[in-house]
Amino acid sequence: MTARAQILDDEPAARVATVDVAGATLVVAGATLVADLSGALFWEEQGLLVVSDLHLEKGSSFATRGVLLPPYDTAATLGRLAGVIARHDPRMVIALGDSFHDRDAHDRLSATDRDVLTGLQARRDWIWISGNHDPALPSGLGGVVAEEVAIGPIMFRHEPSGALGEIAGHLHPKARVSARGRSMERRCFACDGERAVMPAFGAYTGGLSIRDEAFAKIFGTPGFMAHVLGDNRLHAIAASRCY
Repeated sequence: MTARAQILDDEPAARVATVDVAGATLVVAGATLVADLSGALFWEEQGLLVVSDLHLEKGSSFATRGVLLPPYDTAATLGRLAGVIARHDPRMVIALGDSFHDRDAHDRLSATDRDVLTGLQARRDWIWISGNHDPALPSGLGGVVAEEVAIGPIMFRHEPSGALGEIAGHLHPKARVSARGRSMERRCFACDGERAVMPAFGAYTGGLSIRDEAFAKIFGTPGFMAHVLGDNRLHAIAASRCY
């Protein structure tokens, strides 16, 4: 069953988003979220963990087309997800679309990986947002399937529209920066003070440069920030300084 989920629309908050790098927090539309170095967001007030673009079974999808990749991406991604769930112990998880790499990927889950996923869902609400890779998720996965979810001032959806108070995925933002005389490319959160795009969480997911025109269409200005996932903390860097 696919539905549009609407959850607890409180009084509108000011449409403001900032980042406190030292505290590794992301504030969007008055809601304070922890920006986990895994690429997840945790909204402590709501007990909500958000991840995007898991792309489970991408390795097996490529294998069906004769491109052989090590078949460990699903186990690695679920292992990282288990780690961030253990850190924050959310009462609710939202997966922001493209959780599976193709329409049949959920059928290719191994028994072991399916058991791991079932264990992660135990005793907590779970919402699958449908994405362009997985538009028709089956109810047998557990949890609820929705096209988008509104919680207070925040709208969670897969593809970013540029709307105020929006947290989305889909674009797999990454930033290339120079540090100590060398170039590094890392996943990042993209935010301009009104909306945010999350990095991809999956083990085999690539990325799109935040200097790409796709981000210019969403943010409308090069003045947004890349909150780059470093080894030990987030680094806030103006998108205009990335290349």
